[in-house]
Amino acid sequence: MAYKRPQLTDEELIARVKLPRGDQSLGVLEQRLGGSRCLVRCLDGKTRNCRIPGRLKRRLWVRPGDIVLVEPWEFEGDTRGDIIFKYRPVQVKWLRDNGHLDALEDLDEF
Repeated sequence: MAYKRPQLTDEELIARVKLPRGDQSLGVLEQRLGGSRCLVRCLDGKTRNCRIPGRLKRRLWVRPGDIVLVEPWEFEGDTRGDIIFKYRPVQVKWLRDNGHLDALEDLDEF
């Protein structure tokens, strides 16, 4: 018999929203490039070629338009980074309501 992971309710998802720490940044996935690499437009104004690390490769499925958490690399951090988390729709709504995605509307104007 296969083990089924318990599903989280909306309240539990909102209580566990992961916010950026240190040099991490929120971003919008622009394009899939293949080979677990993606083009992500970050809220700090930079577009990064990001990869999905091996430990998340089979668990993290992303599509263009998803809001993700990006950790820039120490070397070439302005152009490259790792995608470490993908936000679910309920979490994106919470981030938008609490002003964490305000810079996203500013970037959309250009």
